[in-house]
Parts: sequence; structure tokens; C-alpha cells
Amino acid sequence: MFDIAFSELLLIAVVVLLVVGPERLPRVARTLGHLAGRLQRYVTTVKAEVEREMRAHELEGIDAELRQTIRRAETGMRQEIGQLERELAPPPDPPQDRRDPPAGTP
Repeated sequence: MFDIAFSELLLIAVVVLLVVGPERLPRVARTLGHLAGRLQRYVTTVKAEVEREMRAHELEGIDAELRQTIRRAETGMRQEIGQLERELAPPPDPPQDRRDPPAGTP
């Protein structure tokens, strides 16, 4: 992340010691440690929230795809059922001749 060499860290430590002084250095170091811990917890929390939102967005996309697939399957099944019902339906009765029977037939 940060490309800081050991010599650069040593120089920073010497400058801090000169600016802060040896009496206040432990208190300043402790305060910096607490602030670094808070910052780390904050970054971890933000990172977890971002990942959670990304997963939620991803799940919404999967949900939409799944619903679309189910709708297509339902439509296809309804069409197949309709076709099977037409194929299995009994044939219609032939039309009957309603004319009067010829004379002489019983």
C-alpha cells in the first residue's frame, strides 16, 4: 500500500521525538495507536457493508433471472397441457341427420 522504507520510518520517528519531546512521546504514541485502531475498525465496517451491498445487488439479479426462467417454464407447461388436452379430448359427435326418416322405415 505505502512504499515506505525502514530508513524513512526511522527519520519520521526521530522528527516526532524532536517535535513532541521524550516526556509526551508515550502519550502521543498511545493516542496514535487508539486512532489507528478506530480507523482500522471503521475501514473494516465500511468494507463489510460494501461487500454486503454487492452481494445484495448480485442476489437481486439472480432473483430476476430465476423469476424470468420460472415464468418461461410456466408458459411452456401451460402450452403443453393445452396441447395434450386437445389431443386427448374425445372426438366431437358426428352431426345427426334431423330430416324425417323415409316412409316405410320403422
